[in-house]
Amino acid sequence: MPEYHSQPLIMAAQEFAKLPGIGLKTAQRLAYHILNCSEQEVEQFAMGILSARRSMKLCKCCQNICGSDECEICGADNRNKALICVVESPGDVSAIERSGGFDGVYHVLHGLLSPMNGIGPEQLKIKELMARLTSADEVIMATSPTVEGEATAAYLSRMIKPVGVKVTRLAYGLPAGSSLVYADDVTLQRALENRSEL
Repeated sequence: MPEYHSQPLIMAAQEFAKLPGIGLKTAQRLAYHILNCSEQEVEQFAMGILSARRSMKLCKCCQNICGSDECEICGADNRNKALICVVESPGDVSAIERSGGFDGVYHVLHGLLSPMNGIGPEQLKIKELMARLTSADEVIMATSPTVEGEATAAYLSRMIKPVGVKVTRLAYGLPAGSSLVYADDVTLQRALENRSEL
């Protein structure tokens, strides 16, 4: 027997399915939940997301998502500003911070090089990273150990080394093909401690 889905449910599910990691079944469950809420609850939910998006800024230094011109990490006095950890996304910053093993600062690229998907150096926050190198002693490449992550790390290393800044890579121990966001705290801490020069 074929499934029946009304047009409002299909429309809502299609929107949820645009989110990363949300498959068709989960999108349908979320759509059912939202459509069963009162109009006031749905409006409050939508306004909460819209408000967060409108108040979102990128840190002028590290390009991480924050609510002001500078994020808390860049503004902290107890962080080693000469040690920059380069990551793909804001979620990676949270993952490394959870490990408790890093006292430097970050730089968020907002993606990885992927010519097949039309993502080149111009689409990433590379220019902003290069501008920060005057006060850097070491740059840690903490991109995911995927083809795109390795290519991005190698590309950045070739750009940074001529400036005279040491470039290191997270030690392996993170599963190949995985994302930093899903790594456990101990694995991330060991990877940071055992990083090697590129």
